[in-house]
Amino acid sequence: MVSLPILPTISTSFIVLSGITVAIGWMQIKQKKREAHKKTMTLAAIFALVFFIIYAIRTMFIGNTSFGGPANIKIYYTIFLVFHITLATVGAVLGAISLFSGYKNKLSFHRKLGPVTSIVWFFTSITGIAVYLLLYVFYHGGQTTSMIKAILGH
Repeated sequence: MVSLPILPTISTSFIVLSGITVAIGWMQIKQKKREAHKKTMTLAAIFALVFFIIYAIRTMFIGNTSFGGPANIKIYYTIFLVFHITLATVGAVLGAISLFSGYKNKLSFHRKLGPVTSIVWFFTSITGIAVYLLLYVFYHGGQTTSMIKAILGH
């Protein structure tokens, strides 16, 4: 039986929940269920925030796991990881702006930004799951080390 690391598994679960709730929120607004949409998108943001808190605490106190797969695909994993980190950062900023504009009833702006934010967040969720699978399921994780060393493959 494969033993999965507890903190990365929990934090990745919150990203999955965040992606699912964004999808539900998108369906709700298409059905003109504004209050349900507002609550669901707030919940999606909370799930994303819980992920980030777990990730940040783990990074500070334990470190990050470097890629433990074959050396010949490490460069592809690293490029993919940088893409994921960039998406996550852009998605978090867009998410904060989308939430703020929705709460402030700047709905014309919110209607334009919301779909873009949702698509970016779906890709963030999917690539986050892929990173988890590559680090802990498909391959055995490498050393646990600082974030910079993990990204650079040292």
